[in-house]
Amino acid sequence: RADSPDSHELYSMQKIPFLSNIFNCLFSTGTSDPFIKFKLDGKNIYKSKVVNKNLNPIWNELFSFPIRDLDQTLHLKVYDRDLRSNDFMGSSSFPLNKLELDRIIPLTLPLEDPNSVETDMGVIILENFNRARNFCLWLRLSDALKQSMISKKNQVWTGIYTVILVEGQDMPDCGQGDIYVRLRVGDQRVRSKNLCIKANPQWRESFDFNHFQDAQENLMLEVCCKRGRKSEECWGVLDIDLTRLPVNQRQLYTCVLDPNKGKLVFLVTMTPCSGASISDIQSAPLDNLKTLQETQEKFRLMNCLRDLKDVGYLQIKLIKATDLPSTDISGKSDPFCTLELGNSKLQTHTVSKTLNPEWRTALTFPIKDIHDVLVLTVYHDDGDKAPDFLGKVAIPLLTVSNGQQITRMLKNNNLSRTTKGSITLELNVLYNPVRAGLKTFRPKETKFAEDNPKFNKKLLARNIYRVRKISMAILYTLQYIKSCFHWENTQRSITAFLMFVVTVWLWELFMLPLFLLLLIGWNYFHITPGMASYSQDLVSSLFFLSFQESEKKGLMEKIHMIQEIVLTVQNTLDEVACIGERVKNTFNWSVPFLSFLACLVLFLLTAALYYIPLRYIVLVWGVKKFTKKFFSPYAIDNNEILDFLKRVPSDVQKVRGQRQGRNSLKMSALFALTEFPSVTQDISSGCV
Repeated sequence: RADSPDSHELYSMQKIPFLSNIFNCLFSTGTSDPFIKFKLDGKNIYKSKVVNKNLNPIWNELFSFPIRDLDQTLHLKVYDRDLRSNDFMGSSSFPLNKLELDRIIPLTLPLEDPNSVETDMGVIILENFNRARNFCLWLRLSDALKQSMISKKNQVWTGIYTVILVEGQDMPDCGQGDIYVRLRVGDQRVRSKNLCIKANPQWRESFDFNHFQDAQENLMLEVCCKRGRKSEECWGVLDIDLTRLPVNQRQLYTCVLDPNKGKLVFLVTMTPCSGASISDIQSAPLDNLKTLQETQEKFRLMNCLRDLKDVGYLQIKLIKATDLPSTDISGKSDPFCTLELGNSKLQTHTVSKTLNPEWRTALTFPIKDIHDVLVLTVYHDDGDKAPDFLGKVAIPLLTVSNGQQITRMLKNNNLSRTTKGSITLELNVLYNPVRAGLKTFRPKETKFAEDNPKFNKKLLARNIYRVRKISMAILYTLQYIKSCFHWENTQRSITAFLMFVVTVWLWELFMLPLFLLLLIGWNYFHITPGMASYSQDLVSSLFFLSFQESEKKGLMEKIHMIQEIVLTVQNTLDEVACIGERVKNTFNWSVPFLSFLACLVLFLLTAALYYIPLRYIVLVWGVKKFTKKFFSPYAIDNNEILDFLKRVPSDVQKVRGQRQGRNSLKMSALFALTEFPSVTQDISSGCV
């Protein structure tokens, strides 16, 4: 917020005492009326005044602007003001990560113009602050950005901050719009859901942030109100010191926002957490017999009620990568690997000048949700610049076979196709099934710093096809039932009639979950792949479902409005399709753990409905609903069925996982044929 930068401590501040510049050799003859435009992230942040008829202009101006991080580049463009148009005179750029805290850096930035035949377009001299005619940059880091730099050096976290965003109080009820909260601890950022503007909005959301040892950590909360596409207003920024927070004690905060903007109510709890580590592969924790026995004892079935949040333990032995793409002129790369599990992230060291790095590193994660996916991403370390992406691998925890060394082909950023290179690793997962099952019915953890969704024509076409596929299945089912009434098939109609009479005559409520239980059991013994044809249909449908492009370009507001509407439809179709597909995949044993868990719940529900009268069950449920506010005023509302279904993969996720599995199988077969010639001989002779 450039209008009040000092109050916006959520961002680091970039102050530029813009005193003067020297342009040498802009043109050999004549004069100019130069001015400078400053651009950051594609947006103009400042425009200097015009100095008339001068080839060595001097400015005396001061401006400041907020930045979110230092991985940005400040672009400077010089123009000559003309009555008809502004003539471009040259440009230069400056990476912000080269700045040092509270220190002025003297530099000389040459101006460049690719469209000019001149080799010397002039320079911008960045000299000491007390020199005449200079241009200086001065940086002041906010506490949040300082914490970000500390946490990058110290990757291992020792605790978890749990923030429960409860509600707002006495907020202005000012018509249409949405209100939401941004939360940040160091470089960990998350955003709450959008609520309609009203006096007392109820969020009831929980967020977990990692606590790093020896770090000065503050919790930043920014309450924002948004009306329309671009209109956003800040109602207040809160800065909470977390260093004095007691361990395992829930603290209630009721903080006042800006004048006449109300209050924000939230709770913060600091919980110790162990299990994250980085070590040499020879010192892997589970290779130590004593540590292995202690970990197995911790997650034994008999100890299921000790710590429900600590679901399990993951150990990764990252061995090597092979045949990586080259990024340097020398044909080599400087690869390193990042590992992400949920919101937790660890990073290996960089191996210089190689396409076949051997990290031989053991990394461990505490598991908070057994349905999380381990994501390994390989980058090229490019020094001060942003790292170059080399490949990615995603491994669901429920598919891990303990102690087996596996080799996976690297994929592109969205995991849709394979790229050059492979990675070799060994995984071990220990978890408590009871805690994992209970966690399945709790809300899924919100991902940090998620990208804003964008309209995608192919994604919209795919979602429409998925909804159409489900609606056609429902239509065929209704037509099948209707055909029984019309006696199109005599044998089928007689069978349906007898089943109808018996069911209605002997109906009890426990038969409903029993029927679902039998259906899941039936599908267990009649599992059919059927996904290859569906994958082909899904890909081919993208070529037949197309949409016309906009007839005319321009009218940006109308285009933005249409894009927002289509984006809403796209996301709605995706949610509807995902729910239908996940219900289907629960019954066809796509994920055995989830189907077995559903069987267990349905069995218990069947027994409860059989032995306990329905009126008592409904009475207990109603009493619990009415008394929930008194016993737990800050409880988070959730839907156990929807939380369970979010763990079940949709058809799109299944296709993606099967593609990755087939690539892994091909790689394993190729390895066997090359390493063991006897296998090739057996196959050629027909011995499989």
